[in-house]
Amino acid sequence: MNFVYPARITEEAAGEWLVTFPDVPEAITGGESLKEALEMAEDALAVALLTRIERNEPLPAPSPAEKDFTPVGVPAPTAAKLVLIDLWRRSGLSKSAFARLLGVDEKAVRRLLDPNHNTSLSRLDAAIRKLGGRLVISILEMNP
Repeated sequence: MNFVYPARITEEAAGEWLVTFPDVPEAITGGESLKEALEMAEDALAVALLTRIERNEPLPAPSPAEKDFTPVGVPAPTAAKLVLIDLWRRSGLSKSAFARLLGVDEKAVRRLLDPNHNTSLSRLDAAIRKLGGRLVISILEMNP
């Protein structure tokens, strides 16, 4: 799973930038500089995807990169949480069964699957592996 989406960045007025995502239309943000707009874009994208998870809506696949778009990714902890929740949903396991698989109580699983609960990458990685996945980190260089 990839959580790097193409963003359209436009200069609206002198020094004001607007960022939109064709694949995630509810993620709209901007900034007073290009750098600020890109930082805000990561947050807007993360919030939009986490909101979709909370509403039990599917996550859109990113469109292929195009020349006039800038790739924007969600922060690594958010991407890991999105992957874990998606893998768990597709597994068909109940929270109780997932807790038994992990060797923890159900309360710990509820926290793991809570999009708003901060969970360490090592815990997320361990849970993702139990579901047959593997967490891999990729670096996206930003040169605004």
